[in-house]
Amino acid sequence: MRIVYVITRSDAIGGAHVHVRDLALNLIRQGHAVTVLVGGKGPFTKELAAQGVPYRSLRHLVRPIRPGTDLRGLWELRATLAQLRPDLVATHSSKAGWLGRMAARSLRIPVIFTAHGWAFTEGVPEGKRRVYALAERLAAPFADRIITVSEYDRRLALRYRIAPAHKLVLVHNGMPDVAPVLRARPESEPVRLVMVARFEPPKDHVTLLRALAGLRELAWELELIGDGPLLESVREEAGRLGLLERVCFLGTRKDVAERLAGAQLFVLASNWEGLPLSILEAMRAGLPVVASDVGGVREALVEGENGFLVPRGDEETLRARLRQLLSAASLRRKMGQAGRRRFQELFTFERMLGKTLEVYKTVLDAKLAQDGACRD
Repeated sequence: MRIVYVITRSDAIGGAHVHVRDLALNLIRQGHAVTVLVGGKGPFTKELAAQGVPYRSLRHLVRPIRPGTDLRGLWELRATLAQLRPDLVATHSSKAGWLGRMAARSLRIPVIFTAHGWAFTEGVPEGKRRVYALAERLAAPFADRIITVSEYDRRLALRYRIAPAHKLVLVHNGMPDVAPVLRARPESEPVRLVMVARFEPPKDHVTLLRALAGLRELAWELELIGDGPLLESVREEAGRLGLLERVCFLGTRKDVAERLAGAQLFVLASNWEGLPLSILEAMRAGLPVVASDVGGVREALVEGENGFLVPRGDEETLRARLRQLLSAASLRRKMGQAGRRRFQELFTFERMLGKTLEVYKTVLDAKLAQDGACRD
């Protein structure tokens, strides 16, 4: 099978990038021919090159909405697909999803869009939600199937009438497992908390810092892994709260699994999400998780079992839940073990890959049947 993945930006590595990279790597190992098309060059294209994943950098595929540039991006994408002649195109991220679906459909190539959290989800400003919902509603007919990474997103798409139910397929995110040496010891002390997240509007580092500012009497330190445009403003907030000596800003890291293995508690404060891979990474490591109750988070995190769910922006509840876990080594161990079991049952990479290939096969079989009917 010849597969082309399309994703918008290469200047950062987020959950969608990790998803595409891991799918591409494993499909190549299975003997499929895979190429990734991505806008520009940056950390993501360097990662693809390092892993031996073929890619092409597209000049006009950019994240901001720019009608002139987007039209050129559509033609650039169409010309590249016409040259590669894949059996299937799989698009990821909003802009790549819009342009990729149109380009593939114009060439009569089967195309799938994966929504890594809708841009019209709760938490996004109302005006933007309406615009993005309309854009997705217009683009949906160009896709043969739309994969959602959470049941929350599948239901949200139905509520906004994005596409009919038969076109929407749930495939939960999954992550490759790690060696036993990379399992955490959450009962250890003092407690190191870790949050892995880009410093961008979907994340809420500030609420986490303010919650921790009320827990100075406890022994803890926080590692913030990630980069992004809001990094400096978050660092300034940590300074205003007097937390700089207890908060480490580590930037983008290639050793996230190792950092999680050395931690005792994972936290993810967010304004909106799809189904965050970082939570699955924490569960894989055997860490208890405290996270904002947004998007599909509660499909991975069961309240009181492998962690705690906190309402969006609720500083007081977040502080109380962190205090509870910071003060109870046995609870951290129990919840970490439960998270590890839940990861193994529901969120392995093999499970996700199998379900994804089922969607690919369904779409390709439908195309073969249609082509056969046309010849008859």
